[in-house]
Formats: sequence, structure tokens, C-alpha cells
Amino acid sequence: MSRSFAALAPLLATLLFITSCGFSDKPTTAKGPAQPDTNDPGDNNAGVEAKENAQIVVLSNRADMLSGGDALIEIIPPKDQSITKLNATLNGADISGEFAQRANQRWMGRIKTMIVGENTLIVRVNDLASITSKLRNYPNEGPIFSGPPVPRLHCQDGGEPLTCNQAPEYTFLYKSSQPGTFGLKPYDVKNPPSDIANTTTDHGVTVPFVVRQERGYQDRDEYRILTLFKPGQSWEPWQPQPQWNRKVLITHGGNCGTSFTPGTAKLNDFSGTFNDVPVIEQSYVTGLGLGFAVMSTALNNGGHNCDVVLQAESMVMAKERIVEQYGPIRYTLGTGCSGGSITQTTVANAYPGIYQGLITMCAYPDSMTAGMQFADLHMMRNYFESQDSLARGVVWAPTQWGDVEGHLSHVNAVTADEGLFKAATNPVGTCYGPNSYHPQNNPKGQRCGLIDWLTHIVGLREPALWTPMEKSAGFGFANLPLGNTGVQYGLLPFLQGRITGQQFADLNIHIGGLDIDIKPQPERTQAERIAVSNLYKSGMIMVGNNLNTVPILNFVGPDPGIAHDSLHAWWVRWRLDREHGNHDNHVMWAGVTPLIGDLNWVHEGIVAMDKWVAAMEKDKSTRPISVKVVANKPADLQDRCILPTGVAAIGEACVGVAQRAYAYGTPRTQAGDAIYGDNLDCELKPYDPAKEYGPLINLILPDQLIALKEVFKDGVCDYSKPPRGIVPTQTWLTYIDAQGKRIVGGKKLPPSPALSGLGLSSPTFNY
Repeated sequence: MSRSFAALAPLLATLLFITSCGFSDKPTTAKGPAQPDTNDPGDNNAGVEAKENAQIVVLSNRADMLSGGDALIEIIPPKDQSITKLNATLNGADISGEFAQRANQRWMGRIKTMIVGENTLIVRVNDLASITSKLRNYPNEGPIFSGPPVPRLHCQDGGEPLTCNQAPEYTFLYKSSQPGTFGLKPYDVKNPPSDIANTTTDHGVTVPFVVRQERGYQDRDEYRILTLFKPGQSWEPWQPQPQWNRKVLITHGGNCGTSFTPGTAKLNDFSGTFNDVPVIEQSYVTGLGLGFAVMSTALNNGGHNCDVVLQAESMVMAKERIVEQYGPIRYTLGTGCSGGSITQTTVANAYPGIYQGLITMCAYPDSMTAGMQFADLHMMRNYFESQDSLARGVVWAPTQWGDVEGHLSHVNAVTADEGLFKAATNPVGTCYGPNSYHPQNNPKGQRCGLIDWLTHIVGLREPALWTPMEKSAGFGFANLPLGNTGVQYGLLPFLQGRITGQQFADLNIHIGGLDIDIKPQPERTQAERIAVSNLYKSGMIMVGNNLNTVPILNFVGPDPGIAHDSLHAWWVRWRLDREHGNHDNHVMWAGVTPLIGDLNWVHEGIVAMDKWVAAMEKDKSTRPISVKVVANKPADLQDRCILPTGVAAIGEACVGVAQRAYAYGTPRTQAGDAIYGDNLDCELKPYDPAKEYGPLINLILPDQLIALKEVFKDGVCDYSKPPRGIVPTQTWLTYIDAQGKRIVGGKKLPPSPALSGLGLSSPTFNY
């Protein structure tokens, strides 16, 4: 029951082939543990300074954001003392037996019996005074901060009704040593195959390429965790098997949509765009071979769930699971194409700290600004593909359609509309079975579009705005952020002589707008300003104000009309320039393979990004994380290109050449908008045709000028001013209050409790 962007794999695959040493924890000392070196996967106890009394450290997550009833806890010994006796109670019950000095010489325990709500952990070390930690536990099905959950149509087979919980299951996979085989194959523990490949991890441990996959459910949806694994041997969070490098690689799914049933945690990088390319290994296999744990959640798959808040929540819960079951994490990298790039950049900007490095391709900075572009293309299709303009005596050449749309041809508009926009925004469908919305037959039903999913962000329409459907339903629908009031479509082509005055006028008089059901209407659409402002605030529009806290490696290739405009990669860079005066944390590789530049970069990119983040990890200074990102960028990691001739070039100049060759425009840039692509609601200025068009005003018929003045009676866009409602994205917002009620627009979460969440990354990344 998913409403997602349709996969375009066949077309894209055609284009592709045309183009052608072990784990070693250090004992905790009075000054905290040692930091990682080149041969040691490291110890990220966070360097907690010992005090006169013992201290409780919550490793697995923030102490106020735990889930599922369990938590990994460490007890830091008193200064200059060792622990000889430890007593612990949880909500008054003795749990002393959960703690012990482990093989890593640290006192650790995994508590398992927390109740939902506040829990009290009391620990007494030796004969010193007891110490207390307050732990807030949320149910395994959530929510934690994403807001009251949208009701599921049904859960997965075998899942508990409503909660969709299901016990984790474990299966084994392996990589074959046979030449020309790709991916992982099922592994039978009782009858091991004879063709198992070996792999040597990035810290020098050689093991058979056998992988254990954990598949479970959190936040009412699937997650998967894969690691190199030696069957029959134990693995505890205080003593992982030595092949794990204590790093995590998160994969994502492509596209952007909503779903009311559980989905699948995606592993393949090109999901929804290229799917599995049979001639190249997916990077999750590369990551596993290097020693990474690979993690994915169904809810970070944009085609299944395009809500930045729920995406972040699902990954917070899954990373907690890794710390509790596998051990503390050094750092986390993301990788993904299309919707996978959306998830990475929006989550990194709105919930910084979940990732420590991003690898993006087929890039979009977010779903909403691309959605605005595609809404314009949808309306232009309604105009250009109608015979009405011909009846009015206005003749368009197909190349002129592309001029107005900002692309080589109208093909891009068709692909974006049919493959992306319609499926993601249409509120009418079967997403909720017979209880789905229909404007006449069931106005109270569940609306299926993405905007309707985002009511915790955009809010509901006030009664004064209600349509007959809303009046019949008895409630307002989601505020619509997609507007086009004041937009002079085709202004630049008109002023440059590429379209006529009559064409320009006819287009703007008749293009109209979209109603609450995303259907054509003759009037322009006014975006609801609270919705627009909240989209900026939430991070659903990736402004970029927090994105300088994470290194980014982006791959870009030409887009011959398949709605993954190369321009979107530069939107990320240009927004960084606008917000920070530079894009020093953003490296771009440009190549000739459509959308992704080069098929092998997903593998090379993991090694390059790992080198960058590993250098940051060693930075023990107190400098801001944004400074560490730039200061520790390897000198050999910079912009580069593969030219159509096959020649490689280095430096930003070559990427500039690629930008001029690959990055076209949009309907809004052709209307005079700025380059950043994040203006959903422009400031208006009075409409004065003489000032707007100069002598070219004479190319517009008198009756057309009269009609244009009516269309623009409220004014035209003043692109010299910032967009209306634009605000910096606020980090770590919650959309649910203590009573479980929705907070529209969200509010800031309190600071993380002291000494908690310290197993999620090495100390250098704590900020």
C-alpha cells in the first residue's frame, strides 16, 4: 500500500550500458580511555574524566530517548580506584548481576527490564555513596519524537497487531569466490558451501566472507543489520568479534513517498533508480568486506517514507540497537542515490550527529524543493499538451517548451510528472484500502499524498479556507505549501527573444494553479505560509544552515531527461555557500555515467569518506565540529572529473565545466528566481508591465496585458528579496508532547542528559 515515486530502472539501466589485527579495548583509567590508532578499531568511551565517586554512563542512546526496554550501561570507577563491589537496582529491583568487569576491562551491563516511561537506576560502588540515573524508555514501536503515529492499515505477516512488533530473526549469507558473481548468497550453517570468499578488513583481520543478517522491527517497521560473522562464536557489545571495525554504513532506498503498512529496509545504493546493476558490486558488500556493520531501516527508504522526522527517529532506534547488541560505534557513514541523498542531507541538517559522513549520488537536497519544480512541470504539461493554445492562435515549438521548463526538452517534464510528482502528491488512491480518500465518495478517508502525511509539520487548514470536501469531512486538510502566486513563467526566454510576447502572455494567463487535491484550477495557488515556514524550520526543506557539520562526497553525472537533474547537486553546494560563505565540506566528483558519474565510485567513495572521517576522529581538540570537518579533509580528496574523452581532471574548475555542461535550469530560474532552488513562496512587488518588459511590452497584445494585470493583481515575484517564511532549520525537534499529543511545527528537544549517548560515536563527534 505504498504511494512512492515509481522506479525508472529499465530506462536508466539502458542508459548505463550505453555509457559505459583484532579488536582491542583499553582499560578505563582516571583520564579516560585511549584514542584510536591506525591499527586499532578504537575505544569511544568518550574520555569520561573519573571523579571521586563512580559515574553511570548510558552508552546506547540519550538517557531520555531509550527504547525497547534495554540499554547498554557502563560504570566509570572512582578516581584512582578499581571497582571491587557493585550493587545496582532498577526501579527498586536488584539487577547487580547484569554488571561485571568484562573482557575489555570495563564494568558494563545490558539492562533489559525497563518499563515504558521513567526508570530509576541506582548504583553503589564499593562503600561509596550511591549514584542515580534517570532513564526514559519508549516502547519498541515508538514514537519517540516523530509525533503521534499515523494508523497502520495492517502490520506485516507475523507482526503484532497495531504495534507491528516481531522478534528479530537471524540468517546467514556469504560472498562467493567464483569470478563474476555479485552480491551475497544464502549460507547454510549446517552445510557450508565450498566457494566462500575471504576478505581482509580495513584493520587487517582476514575472515571468510560470511555475513549474519539481523532482521527485526522497530518504530512499527523493518530494520536490518548485517555484519561479518563467524558462526558458532559469541558476540557481546563488550567483546565484539574482531572483524568488526566498529563503524556503521547506513544504506537507503530511492524515491519519495508514503506508506501505511510496513516495508523493506533497503540495502542497494541505486534502489528505485538503478536497482541492482548486475555488472557491479553494491557498496554495502564493499562496506561489509572492510569490516563495517551495514544498517538500513524501512523508514529511511524515501520511497516508503519521505518524512525527515520519522526517518531520523528510525535510525536513532536502529543505532541504539547496534550499540546494545553489537557494541559502541566509532562513527557512521551514509550512502545512497536519489531518495537516499534526500534522506542523508535532510537528516544531517535537521538531526545532526546521526551521520558523521555522507556519500550522495543522483542528488536531491530535499523532496520539497524538487517537488515545487515538479509541480511547475506538472502544470506546464497541462498547458503545453492541451490544444487550447492552438485554438487561441498561439503556436509553440517543442524546443520552446524546454526553454520555459529550463531543460533540453519536454521529456524531463514528462518523466518527472509521470514517474515522480503524480504518485507522491495525489491524495486520491487506495493507500488505506476502502477507507482511502475520495472527494465525493469518501471525503473523510485517509488522504494518500506526501503533503497529507506531513500534517505534524504543515498543519491543517483553517475553516475559512475549507473546500466543499473539507466541509463535508468536518475537518481541514493539510496546508498546501506548493504555490505559484506572482511567478512569471518564461520571463527570461521572453526577454531573451526565445519565445514571443504572445506565447509568454498566454502561458501565464492560462497555466493556472493546483487545488487542494492537486488538480488544475484556473487561479494561481497561494502557498500557505505557515506550512512553508514550518518546512524550512523542520528541515524538510534543506536550507543548509547545519549541513557544514558533516563531510559530503557527491557523485554527479549527466541527466538526459530522467528527472534527476544534475542541477540539484549544485543546489546543495550553492546553499552551503549562501549559509556559510563556502562549501569546504562538500567534494564533488563528476563523470559521464548518467546521474552517478561512474559505476565504481560507490566503492571508492566509501574508502575516501572513511579516510576523511577517520582523520576527524583523531582530532582531540575542542574546536567546533564544522572546523574539524574542514581541518581534517585529506589533501588528496578534492573535486575531480572524468571528461567524455576519458581524461581525468582535478579541481573545482573541472567541476565548473561539468556544471555548465550538465546543470540546466528550472521553471523558476527561467522566471528569474535565484540559483538556490528553495523559494516556495516569493516576496511580491507591484506589477508594472512597462518596467518588467521595457520595449518588449509592445509584443504583448492589449487584451493579454489586461488579463496579465488580473493574474498579477497581487504583484509579481521580487527575487531580489529572500523567500517568504525562510528560517534556519532547527535541530532535534520533537512533534509530540508528554501527553502524546501532536506539536504542529515541532519544538526543540531539551539538551541530551549528561553522560548519555556516548556509545553512538567517538568523542570528537560529540558537540
